[in-house]
Amino acid sequence: FSATWVGGGYINGTAEAVYVPGYGLAWAQAPIGYSLSLILGGLFFAKPMRSKGYVTMLDPFQQLYGKRMGGLLFIPALMGEMFWAAAIFSALGATISVIIDINVNISVIISALIATMYTLVGGLYSVAYTDVVQLFCIFLGLWISVPFAMSHPAVTDIGLTAVHQVHQAPWLGSINPLDIYTWLDNFLLLTLGGIPWQAYFQRVLSSSSATYAQVLSFLAAFGCLVMALPAVLIGAIGASTAWNETAYGVPDPMTKKEADMILPIVLQYLCPVYISFFGLGAVSAAVMSSADSSILSASSMFARNIYQLSFRQNASDREIVWVMRITVFLFGASATAMALLASSVYGLWYLSSDLVYIIIFPQLLCVLFIKGTNTYGAIAGYLFGLVLRITGGEPYLYLQPLIYYPGCYPDENNIYIQRFPFKTLAMLTSFFTNIIVSYLAKYLFESGTLPPKLDFLDAVVARYSREHMDKATLVKSDNIVLNELAPVNPRHSLTLSSTFTNKEAFNYVDSSPELSNTEDN
Repeated sequence: FSATWVGGGYINGTAEAVYVPGYGLAWAQAPIGYSLSLILGGLFFAKPMRSKGYVTMLDPFQQLYGKRMGGLLFIPALMGEMFWAAAIFSALGATISVIIDINVNISVIISALIATMYTLVGGLYSVAYTDVVQLFCIFLGLWISVPFAMSHPAVTDIGLTAVHQVHQAPWLGSINPLDIYTWLDNFLLLTLGGIPWQAYFQRVLSSSSATYAQVLSFLAAFGCLVMALPAVLIGAIGASTAWNETAYGVPDPMTKKEADMILPIVLQYLCPVYISFFGLGAVSAAVMSSADSSILSASSMFARNIYQLSFRQNASDREIVWVMRITVFLFGASATAMALLASSVYGLWYLSSDLVYIIIFPQLLCVLFIKGTNTYGAIAGYLFGLVLRITGGEPYLYLQPLIYYPGCYPDENNIYIQRFPFKTLAMLTSFFTNIIVSYLAKYLFESGTLPPKLDFLDAVVARYSREHMDKATLVKSDNIVLNELAPVNPRHSLTLSSTFTNKEAFNYVDSSPELSNTEDN
């Protein structure tokens, strides 16, 4: 679980946030955000997902909303996993190029090939076993490097530079009152947007029991915090270094626009050579532990939710395994190509992770905990969330906003930056749109305002027809045996508490696939 999040982006990004003047530890949100997302995932999402016997994160969506909606939700989920893999491959290539004088592209390709090959051969077992080794390497490699870097003569005491300006602004950082809403928006994105990822749920759904999945989530949250500590210290060391007294020379990494590489730069210039290789191994292990999870997640969702459920319902297990192997290779190659070709991989990943938060998270809330939502509401929520996110702009992709929220201002490239928490606004809009449109569609069809033939998605009339059929009509047919009849559910009462609460999600009753199929049919 921990290795899913403790990747190259997590380690490098945390060190960078602490190092960059004006940001500092106050803006290093990933350790706390991802730890909280694992705790929330364990408390509220692990049990209902695991106890219902789902195979992938998209299963509940396809079960409730149909194949088309499952296919639509696969797009942001796939984008998130693929761009995440591409971003961390790119980070690894840059890291190796700093420490070893070798071509960046060659290092990216070799790393991607290794991660793809062992995922291809071993599947989830290889990912799980290598994650244990990789976490050990990260912990050992980075902690060995910290004392050597800290004892370098060019490094000032980090306790002093935490609160006093020596070489740059204090590394503890601060939050400008004008930026508080941006900080909260990003924090909620990391915390809540860190839940609906197949890379997380594949560990939950493969656990031996729902309770075990919860325990693992809580332990992983602690693991994420512990693994971030050496990265925070390395960022603080970078901010406390007189770089003109090192082999790096002047100007400093910030001026050279190499702040994102502060971790490998500290390992290279402030540690002995043999120690820097340990650090390199740690960062390489961090990258692979996340990349293999992402590639396997994308291929398992495609094989199960697109190939099997949409095209080949009768496909054998052997056929599905081969589809997964082929897609592991294809997705691994695609992520590598993106890491090599795209100049703004991180920008694409930010945008795709925004879509996971804005589109998939509210849909997951509705499908697990809100009773009565249907495909019409899901599509409306999807579209509203997508439109609000895109119209908010994206500086990393040089995308100008179409909606200028209060407090926005132009950056040095004349791209407007939003201070308003528009991502959270888009997520909440998607959530409430899903509920409102679902209940409106249900009312219009059930009250007879709209004829049944207009229910072209079969989301209301077909779904609830069994509940409204007369029992006497059912038993007139000679070929129906009474004891084989599925129980007819009573019509749901329209009290406020029963309407908006999905009690089944809180009961966590383990049900076999056969029983689930009987109830669905």
